[in-house]
Amino acid sequence: MKHAFVNGIIHTGNEILNKSVVIIENGVILSVQKEIPKEIDIVENLKGDHLSAGFIDIQINRGQKLYFSQSPTEETIHDIYESNLKYGTTHTLPCLISSSKDTILQGIEAIQAHQSKYKNGVLGMHLEGPFLNPLKCSSHGVDQVRKPTNSELEEIIRYGKDVIKMITIAPECFTEDQLDMVLESGIAISAGHSTMTYKEAQHYFSKGIKLVTHLFNAKTQFGHWEPGLVGATLENETVYAPIILDGVHCDYAAARLAYALIKKDKFFLISDSVFLGQKVSNFKCDNFNAHLENDFYRNDERNLERGCISMDEAVRNAYEYLNITIDEAIKMATWRVASAIKMEDKLDSHDYRIFCIEILNLSYESNVRCVHTFYIQFPFQAVWL
Repeated sequence: MKHAFVNGIIHTGNEILNKSVVIIENGVILSVQKEIPKEIDIVENLKGDHLSAGFIDIQINRGQKLYFSQSPTEETIHDIYESNLKYGTTHTLPCLISSSKDTILQGIEAIQAHQSKYKNGVLGMHLEGPFLNPLKCSSHGVDQVRKPTNSELEEIIRYGKDVIKMITIAPECFTEDQLDMVLESGIAISAGHSTMTYKEAQHYFSKGIKLVTHLFNAKTQFGHWEPGLVGATLENETVYAPIILDGVHCDYAAARLAYALIKKDKFFLISDSVFLGQKVSNFKCDNFNAHLENDFYRNDERNLERGCISMDEAVRNAYEYLNITIDEAIKMATWRVASAIKMEDKLDSHDYRIFCIEILNLSYESNVRCVHTFYIQFPFQAVWL
C-alpha cells in the first residue's frame, strides 16, 4: 500500500522543505513531491513532526552485543549497522581502537567483507590509534599504544587505503616524513589522545590536519598561559570539532562555549559509545574492566570509559542544551559530518547518498527521538532538486 506523509517538516541536511509530500510503499520512500498523487491508499498527517535525513556517526565502537575492537569480524559490523538503524543512524564508520597490527588488518578485512555483500551505510573504518601519546591513552590499552614505524604505517595504508577513512593519531609522536605519508594517502587525519601544545597544534593544522577527535577529551586543555590543543581548535576556522554531547564527557556549559567560538559548519556530533541499548552490563577489553553505571561505562577505579548515547539522543541534547534550532542540530549529525571526512560527493552518489528519512517527534519537553526509519528506493525522485 502506498502512503503519503503530509504536513511534515523535512530536513535534508542542506535545506528545509515545509510543503512537500513523502510517498512511501512497504517502508520504502519512492519520492518526495509537491502534491499528493491520485494512486495513494493512505494519507498520514504528521502534524508538524520533523523528517530528517539519516544520521552519520563516524566514531561508533559497538552494536547491541558486539564490540569491534574485541571482535573485529563481519558479524560485528552487521551488529553495529543494524542496531543503529532504529536510532536513526544510517551511515557509520565503525571505530577500531588501539590494537595489534594483526587485529587492525582483521578489522579492515571485516569491513571489506561487509561492503562486498551489502550496499548500505557502512562507509569504511575509523582507526583510533594505536599511534597515540601514552600519557593520553585513556581507555586504550597502554600495551597497544605505540610509536609508528615506517613499515607498519606503509602496511596499514596499503591494506586499508580504501577502507580507513579516518585515523586518530597524536601527531607529536610522528616524524614529519611519517605524517606526510599519512596525509598523502588521502586518509583524513584527526588529532587526539595528544599532549601537543598550542604552537604544535597550529603547525600540524597548517600541514593539513583538519580534524580533532572528541573535543575536550584526551588532549591538552585550554589554559590562559598555554591554550593547548583545545584552545587551538576553538580558534582555528578550518578544523572540524566533533563532540560527545552526553553531559558527562563534557558539561553542557562547555559545549555551549565551544559552539559559540567554533565556526558553525565545523561543529558536529559523534557518539563514541559502546553497546547501544545497554545490553551488556559488564565487559572486559585488554587491560580494563568496564561496568555499566547510570548509563555510562566506568572502569574498576570508576573512571569514565565510554557512554551509551545514540545519535538521536545527541541531536536531542544539541537542540535542548545548545539552544539551537532542530535544523541546526540535524545538520550536526548529517551533512556536516560527511563534509568532515570529505565524503559529501560519495554520499550523494547512487549507492551511498543519505538514503533514509526518519520521523522525529518533538514533545513539549524538547524530546527528540527517532520514531521510524524508511529507506529510499533507487531510482529516487526528489522534485526539489
